[in-house]
Amino acid sequence: MDKLVSVVIPAYNCAGTIMCALDSVLAQDVPLEILVIDDMSSDHLCEVLEPYRKLPFLRYYRNEHSLGAAASRNRGVRLACGDYIAYLDADDWWEKDKLKKQLALMEQMGAVLCSTGRELITPGGECTGRIIGVRPVITYRSLLFHNCINCSSVVLKTEVAREFPMEHEDSHEDYITWLRILEKYGKAVAVDEPLLKYRLSSSGKSGSKLHSAGMTFRVYRYLGFGYLKSCLCFAAYAVNGVRKYLFSYMRKR
Repeated sequence: MDKLVSVVIPAYNCAGTIMCALDSVLAQDVPLEILVIDDMSSDHLCEVLEPYRKLPFLRYYRNEHSLGAAASRNRGVRLACGDYIAYLDADDWWEKDKLKKQLALMEQMGAVLCSTGRELITPGGECTGRIIGVRPVITYRSLLFHNCINCSSVVLKTEVAREFPMEHEDSHEDYITWLRILEKYGKAVAVDEPLLKYRLSSSGKSGSKLHSAGMTFRVYRYLGFGYLKSCLCFAAYAVNGVRKYLFSYMRKR
């Protein structure tokens, strides 16, 4: 029997982008359910979602008070019925065969987590042709110095998502989660294709490079690393970050 995938979409004032995200989920050729977690949006999100809410496999929940993206994802994971969790931010979207390719690879490799490469998209939704790839096998050590796992690309087993909920939203909470998962389970796998279309934004939590750097440093501190080890890890992370974006220009379509 095919496994059910629970797609968790945290939503906040995203009426202008969520339709593209939802349509890309509906194009996936795997059994799925969709959980939209509305974090007290003040735009016309409910109106935009009205046609989709007629779908029997889409469930909509509105938080009673603002939780933030991480806690909204955690709520979606708790409510999920699927064997796997797939995260998708409301301003990103997927290529058609993304989930099918990931599930096949996870089954082949016996992995608990799978990510993909991504193409960078302008805030207005235009493709840039800039591709950020990913290694086919990701170890805890390699991830420690470079977060190549984008949240909107991730598929992981539901029991693992519940075992490692996202915490510390003042840092890169998803990065902490991936590191803790790999520390226990050893490795993740990835499809090195731009199956995720990732929308760039200067208004998001990580928009400012300086602010994002501080959040990354806090990741290492939350993992229990001492100050010196955190500094060394961050230095390696910064170098790899520069290399990542240089390579994205080199791989431009």
